[in-house]
Amino acid sequence: MKLQPIEIDWRPGEDLSALRDREWLVTNGLGGFASGSLLGINTRRHHGLFVPNLANPKGRHILISRFDEEIDARGRHVKIGGAEYLDGRLDTDVHRCLTRFRWHHLMPTWRYDIGGVVIEKTIVMPHNQNTVCVVYRLLEGEAVELRLRPFLAFRRQDAVLVHEAEWPFTLLFSRGLYEVRRDRTDLALQFGLTPESEGFTCHEVVGEHALYRVEQLRGYDHSEHLYSPGYFTARLQPGQPLTFVATTEGAEALQCDGMAAIEHQQRRVERLLQMPPPAVAQDPVAAQLVAAADAFVVVPGSRLDETRQARASGDQVRTVIAGYHWFGDWGRDTMISREGLTLCTGRHAEARAILQTFSHYVRDGLLPNLFPEGEREALYHTVDATLWYFHALDRYTTCSGDRSLVRELFPVLRQIIEHHVRGTRYGIAMDPHDGLLHAGAPSYQLTWMDAKVDGWVVTPRRGKPVEIQALWHNALRLMADWAVETGSPDERHGRLAEQVRASFNQRYWSPALLHLFDVVDGEPGEEVHDVACRPNQVFAISLRHPVLDRVHWAPVLDTVRRQLLTPWGLRTLAPGHPSYKPTYEGDLRSRDAAYHQGTVWPWLIGHFIEAWLKQYPDREAARRFLADLPAHLSEAGVGSISEIFDAEPPGWPRGCVAQAWSVAEVLRAWLMTSADEAS
Repeated sequence: MKLQPIEIDWRPGEDLSALRDREWLVTNGLGGFASGSLLGINTRRHHGLFVPNLANPKGRHILISRFDEEIDARGRHVKIGGAEYLDGRLDTDVHRCLTRFRWHHLMPTWRYDIGGVVIEKTIVMPHNQNTVCVVYRLLEGEAVELRLRPFLAFRRQDAVLVHEAEWPFTLLFSRGLYEVRRDRTDLALQFGLTPESEGFTCHEVVGEHALYRVEQLRGYDHSEHLYSPGYFTARLQPGQPLTFVATTEGAEALQCDGMAAIEHQQRRVERLLQMPPPAVAQDPVAAQLVAAADAFVVVPGSRLDETRQARASGDQVRTVIAGYHWFGDWGRDTMISREGLTLCTGRHAEARAILQTFSHYVRDGLLPNLFPEGEREALYHTVDATLWYFHALDRYTTCSGDRSLVRELFPVLRQIIEHHVRGTRYGIAMDPHDGLLHAGAPSYQLTWMDAKVDGWVVTPRRGKPVEIQALWHNALRLMADWAVETGSPDERHGRLAEQVRASFNQRYWSPALLHLFDVVDGEPGEEVHDVACRPNQVFAISLRHPVLDRVHWAPVLDTVRRQLLTPWGLRTLAPGHPSYKPTYEGDLRSRDAAYHQGTVWPWLIGHFIEAWLKQYPDREAARRFLADLPAHLSEAGVGSISEIFDAEPPGWPRGCVAQAWSVAEVLRAWLMTSADEAS
């Protein structure tokens, strides 16, 4: 079975929010993207037709924000680009002439009917290029006139919105090459139309007060001025596609054949579908998730110096974009999502490259938490990313059969364990009395529950969080095995693991609550037992070496199912707790207060199902926990899975519209519950 398209039919007069609230996303394998709403307008500050991830200046930059496309056909004049404005005007005709939106082979296609003239538009980004192509085809009717006007922002995607009155741009033209440069910067954009059109008209326009509706709802600055240097005029003929090309790669990239780029992308996606076990591609949901995974596995485009150095030594550099549109590469997200993104999809070489890449960034026994946008130096304020690294390596060796990487990385792994035993940054250290791992530093959020706003750490979890002990025990058990395998046996790892297991089962199980405490021992000398029912306890069962005694598995899982399980994943806090928040909405402070205080995270479903199947090995029953998630692929970010959902019905999707660990863990859970158990 080939990859099935996601199709959304449209009739004029329907509620246009169905188009405005859905989003499309195209990526290029370098961390760059193009994205917008199905309505053809930008609803987020991050939307743009061309958002490359640049090496100089570093980071993702919105070069072309808005793209106005006007069509004259049979006496009608329509606009299939446009904008919504602060004064309430909606300057687009998409909802009046669109008949179908189609998402296939990771490309969006709109079909328009203008009085019997049928036109299709497809957007594609050639892989591993900072280039975007917009391809127009006339399917029915006589020739039509097109006018294509790019509006530029030339700002980093996380920068303040543009409100300039004077635009410091220079437009250059030579031998069919059009280039715009922003003065006193290295930012430059080349663009053109193929085949050559009737010409480009220099006509400067400033589009003022364009509204970004989502930012308005989130309490951010939500309007922007955009600059356009002019427009192309072209005649679209039957059988003669036109392609608008924008690039930072130079004149050669402007010769891109749009139809060839589409065909190349189709073949590339089909090859991706041939990499996992055959049963995966035969399952339409699994196939869609395998395709969706491709958006996140990237060469770090803003750190190309690393790529060149790695290639010189015969290695690859790969990382994972945690989520679109605003996340970069995060250590924790990478290690958690890597299995679903690369091993479940058959991309073993990239799985290996990711582990190698991150090994070069270990400092003081810690894996990076994140690489800030546009920066090469990482931040290290995390306790769990490093421990997930052991889990990720174990999954890789088990799935691939490649044992050489353990030998290669063993010195790094041993250094990590030693730093954790002695103590390292942010108060991360093993307590010699019980072997458990303590972590905590004022003003820092070190676990995955890391919301912080205006200096307020919402869920500090300082002390000994439950999942950290599960990961620590798992890492120690793995190290005991790997030490023997590499010819350097060390009994300390096994002894420490046994100490951790004994302490854990004595201190975390609550017979009164029938679940595990979320944190014990807060600040030094302070006795704390956090009784909140949270999903973090699932990892005490799901990992290869469960730290929780089996006698407690059933009550813990049953409590989690009753209090935390929803059709979209697990709640982060049980209803009834004083801090529980049923919805994730409002300004930043309101949203962060709910981020890990009830809000549902789809990625947690993977480890819940893994733990559930250990206790209740009925894959058909476990599949029912995932029953509502396939429908989400045609909502929010079409073809992908959102970062989070509200904790109560109807469970609105929130946050990023495409999140790496959401896609990865739902795919992994889907395969774990398949009849063939293809994973």
